[in-house]
Amino acid sequence: MLIEAKPHEFSLNLGSAALLIIDMQRDFLEPGGFGEMLGNDVSQLRRTIEPNKRLLTAWRDAGGTVLHTREGHRPDLMDLPPAKKVRGRSATCIGDPGPMGRILVRGEPGHDIIPELYPTPSEAVIDKPGKGAFFATDLHAILQNRGISQLVVTGVTTEVCVNTTVREANDRGYDCLVVTDCCGSYFPEFHEIGLKMIAAQGGIFGWTTPSEVIISAITGLNMLKGAAE
Repeated sequence: MLIEAKPHEFSLNLGSAALLIIDMQRDFLEPGGFGEMLGNDVSQLRRTIEPNKRLLTAWRDAGGTVLHTREGHRPDLMDLPPAKKVRGRSATCIGDPGPMGRILVRGEPGHDIIPELYPTPSEAVIDKPGKGAFFATDLHAILQNRGISQLVVTGVTTEVCVNTTVREANDRGYDCLVVTDCCGSYFPEFHEIGLKMIAAQGGIFGWTTPSEVIISAITGLNMLKGAAE
């Protein structure tokens, strides 16, 4: 199906596409989490929850592949580079106690995905130690095994983990469609610039479009299938 997008139409094939939801974690989106402790306005990220819920519901109803990612580290922090731990010079760092357990440590409450978008048992969760979802993970192997060549990408933050993952995916041959209202940043200007960078120069890293365009196309396809049956 053809999806209206920037810089030009995207040909979406549900059979070879996956919805990749990046780092919608409690520590980033919920009040009192790591993001807010760093002085960020979490409402800038929370505005993406409802659009993501609608898209996720439509995608699941269509029987599409869904994957989720979480940024975080081993409890022993052996995969945490010293340069990452000290970045920002915050009084509280990754691995330190926080209001939702140890900050960005796997298995802690704050590391987990928000309840509104929680994965089903059949949806893969990719735990990643870095910004990109392909670095030090089995994401590429999973996608290859499932015959996935297209990624519909949502999540946070637009300019960091979303952009990094899309660039990694582009280098590995995946076509990426980034969903504009399902991504967010603590800094609105970074969100806008991050989206422009993806679609610049004829789609140097991918395509961008709002969620309602995808939902409408998927819903229409489901109606046609239902009528045919």
